[in-house]
Amino acid sequence: MSKTKDLLIEIGTEELPPTALNKLSTAFYNGVKEGLEKADLSFSEIKKFAAPRRLALLISDLDVKQKNKNVERRGPAIAAAFDENGCPSKAAEGFARSCGVKVEDLEKLETDKGAWLNFKTEQKGQKTSTLIADIIQTSLDKLPIPKRMRWADLDAQFVRPVHWLILLFGNDVIDAEILSVKSGRETRGHRFHHPENITIPSPKEYEMLLETHGKVIADFDRRKEAVRGQVNEIALSVKGKAMIDEDLLEEVSSMVEWPVAVMGGFEKRFLDIPQEALILTMKTNQKYFYVVNKKGALLPHFITVSNIESKDVSKVQEGNERVIRPRFADAEFFWSQDRKSKLIDRTASLGSVVFQKKLGTLLEKTKRIEKLASAIADQLAGNTQLAVRAAELCKCDLMTEMVGEFPSLQGVMGRYYAEHDGEHVEVATALEEYYKPKFSGDTLPQSITSQSLAIADRLDTLVGIFAIGQTPTGDKDPFALRRAALGVLRILIENELDLDLSQLINIAATQHDASIKASAAEAGVLDFMLDRLHAYYLDKGIRPDVLDAVISTKPTKPLDINNRLLAVDAFRQRAEAESLAAANKRIGNILKKVEGDLPSKVDKKILQEDAEKKLYDVLTTLEDKVQSLIYDAKYQDALAELSTLREAVDKFFDDVMVMADDEKLKNNRIALLNKLHSLFLQIADISKLQK
Repeated sequence: MSKTKDLLIEIGTEELPPTALNKLSTAFYNGVKEGLEKADLSFSEIKKFAAPRRLALLISDLDVKQKNKNVERRGPAIAAAFDENGCPSKAAEGFARSCGVKVEDLEKLETDKGAWLNFKTEQKGQKTSTLIADIIQTSLDKLPIPKRMRWADLDAQFVRPVHWLILLFGNDVIDAEILSVKSGRETRGHRFHHPENITIPSPKEYEMLLETHGKVIADFDRRKEAVRGQVNEIALSVKGKAMIDEDLLEEVSSMVEWPVAVMGGFEKRFLDIPQEALILTMKTNQKYFYVVNKKGALLPHFITVSNIESKDVSKVQEGNERVIRPRFADAEFFWSQDRKSKLIDRTASLGSVVFQKKLGTLLEKTKRIEKLASAIADQLAGNTQLAVRAAELCKCDLMTEMVGEFPSLQGVMGRYYAEHDGEHVEVATALEEYYKPKFSGDTLPQSITSQSLAIADRLDTLVGIFAIGQTPTGDKDPFALRRAALGVLRILIENELDLDLSQLINIAATQHDASIKASAAEAGVLDFMLDRLHAYYLDKGIRPDVLDAVISTKPTKPLDINNRLLAVDAFRQRAEAESLAAANKRIGNILKKVEGDLPSKVDKKILQEDAEKKLYDVLTTLEDKVQSLIYDAKYQDALAELSTLREAVDKFFDDVMVMADDEKLKNNRIALLNKLHSLFLQIADISKLQK
């Protein structure tokens, strides 16, 4: 009899949520795999299947039973197991009972540390068929399902109602009930092409029978690539290129069991509408792929993926065209109506929209942004008039019909309407760019006007929300302050803007109404923003201790912090780094113990030991050069120079007693160490560097 068999598990359901299908499939796979490994059941591979109405696993060469195991348990020490008459104690009897034997059946275990009662037995392995239902149920219980549902009058709960269950081990069905459904060997094909049951003789035949008889491509990745191939191929029929968004491709592949790509079209007049509105409608509302020409311009075509192989494809095409047409007509109407008024004419209406109850309306927020954006543009030697104009218009597109219907187009439509109104090109571009970065890896605003507006808008929100005490807690961040903070930091660092964050926060605070006492929130905002740098630099491979070394010196210019970080990270990899970091830590501990003001002036005449004289001479020689490099922000070069101090510093600590009995001598040596320590601290506290 074979020691292994293939196992097929299939959970048949109503249509599963398309955006969650792949995640559910992967979690189910991981859960069952973990359960099998925990039960010491070996297998060669697990293949997962996921389609709108099913989650399935094919486990190849699975052990039919667990292997027998030798079980050994150590009991109480012999001295505690028997009394002076050799009678077993309660401890011995309790241990024997827990093992299911009598005391006399226990063995004696001798070790170099003493003797104990010992129990040995061979534990028989259980049959896989008796274990698998619990393994499956445990995995299903752990699936990432935010809200489970009940159906009919059953107690079972799952993401969707369950209608059938396959548990096929080799050629035999494992008798079990999961999610209130009895197991069997019958699956169901495509809802329309083959709604009848399909009998699965053996696990290996599952995928093939579903595809050939049931019109279901159960393998998610195969189905996904089939969709990609069909969409790309059909786009060529109109000499176009299908723009395939990977998230949309995955969602569409989760909605169909038997994909059939169908080309559709729409009137060319709709191409006069901003293409972002058309693309958004096609992708988000209809799950269509849009098509562009060789120059990247939108073509009057779309590609839908049907879940049925229609005998008359033209009917499918006409149906989809009939659905998309009124949506485009609405967008056309909004585009036409919105352009009848200029953006600037919508400013007054911002006064009727509350940004936040304690922070006022969007109009009040706009006024604050104007002043802050102007100040930032001035520091960057930009055009303050353009910055003020961009700030004045930045929220106006929120009052248009188009953005009211398509909120994600805010900023994009602002640019279109500003261009239509004849605004300066830099102002129009800023109305779109100031929303960037929207996500990790997104591009950044490029012009000074765009950058000034982007920073001003985010800082106004950060300072205001902190001032009214609604700081993020745990996972709750309703105003997306973490994203706003990181956005400002990325703009300053990656665009190499040498601005003082503390100063900008102060300017932002002064724009708020005195009643909210925004100035009291400044320190909290700065700390919150700088704390975002940990994740930012961790993604770039910079260790947390390197950032801590820099941040502890309280720099407030993100670009300067970046330059220091790169320098310290390079220094950390030098041979001298470990010794100098340890020395700085030792110096720091010495200086902490000094009461009152730290001595800072070194009297060369008092120096006695050769080692302290040597350190003084080397330090004096380096000081001016290092100070000049630090002034020019050449931190890496400065640390390279300071690295040459290693030998002198090591010799000092080997030969010199800092805390001498002579008060003048002691203070002079402390002054020397303070001078050394202060030089390093102008860049970073390298004592925080770890091995």
